[in-house]
Amino acid sequence: MAQGKLILIPTTLGDTPPLEVLPISIKRAVENIDHYIVENEKTARHFIKKIDSKKSQPGLQINLLNKFTEPETIPTFLDPCFEGHDVGVLSEAGCPGIADPGADVVKIAHDKGIQVVPLVGPSSILLALMASGLNGQNFAFNGYLPIDSVERKKAIKRLERTSKELNQAQIFIETPYRNDKLLVELSKTLSKNCNLCVACDITLATEYIATKKASEWPRVAVTLHKRPTIFIIQQ
Repeated sequence: MAQGKLILIPTTLGDTPPLEVLPISIKRAVENIDHYIVENEKTARHFIKKIDSKKSQPGLQINLLNKFTEPETIPTFLDPCFEGHDVGVLSEAGCPGIADPGADVVKIAHDKGIQVVPLVGPSSILLALMASGLNGQNFAFNGYLPIDSVERKKAIKRLERTSKELNQAQIFIETPYRNDKLLVELSKTLSKNCNLCVACDITLATEYIATKKASEWPRVAVTLHKRPTIFIIQQ
């Protein structure tokens, strides 16, 4: 019996018709896979239904992989592979394993000798970088900045120094309801000529992407509240 594979299945970045931004390979994968590892069962089932409305929902085997998952249970999520079944990994948005807990199970799959297959789909990080005009040859993703205002300011200055020293674009994100506050802090903390790209609602009808000097952003009328946003700076 052939061993199953771990299939990394990208999802949409928002409420966009899936096949407008996802290739047909995603539809084929969802049609053929009944075992899934997901962050949230409700949204995962909704996505699967949008891709394949005829798929039997009761027949799906779904394991949750998030901050509440006991680490010792994760290896068992791959058991179907040893029974000849492919297992799909679904992120809440975008690509599994990129700023996503899916990386944990991918590492275990490699350790167990299970083939890992990444499928093509949207990554807000890469799409923002593509559209920023900043350095796509040398860049770093830094996740979330510190919540404490003093530590956050230090982190912003550190990222700006690193950007200048390495000629490297620095990418980071924030909890959506704090986006507006972060943009204000960036415009105040960064050097006035530092480039700052703000990219939100990527691939959606409300998409907004702009790169300006830090000193220019206070004059820009844009609201980022509760809108998924990528920030990129480069000195």
